[in-house]
Amino acid sequence: MEHRSIRVSSEMNAYLHTTWPHIRQVAQVTRVVTSKKGTTTEVVYLITNLSPAHASPLRLLTIVRGHWSIENGSHYVRDVTFGEDRSRLRSGVAPQVLATLRNLAITLIHRTGTTHIAETRRTFSHDPALALDLLFRFWFSQQ
Repeated sequence: MEHRSIRVSSEMNAYLHTTWPHIRQVAQVTRVVTSKKGTTTEVVYLITNLSPAHASPLRLLTIVRGHWSIENGSHYVRDVTFGEDRSRLRSGVAPQVLATLRNLAITLIHRTGTTHIAETRRTFSHDPALALDLLFRFWFSQQ
């Protein structure tokens, strides 16, 4: 069970304007999650350039929830399917290069029309010629 509440204000705009010139609202979102393990409370703050007329508190809650569902879905693929968090590369350009290669792999898998990234990745690992064919098909379609 999850309960979310939001407090929204425009009163800090003048104070924060020098750092965020397009600020229109600030908000505090409180999430209370109750599970078999107990209850946790998380408080996050956000700023937005959406005016109160364009983004009511309810709309801001909807936007925040939508952002995190996309973010969590993306991170799940990277962390679970590609093991990004287990990588020991932390310095230089290597982490960025590997992230780019993961992005390429995810994009190519999506272009096959499937949403089953882990399954498709396993298929490609058993038959690398399929992966290379997809890569070259993508490469030549760009030229």
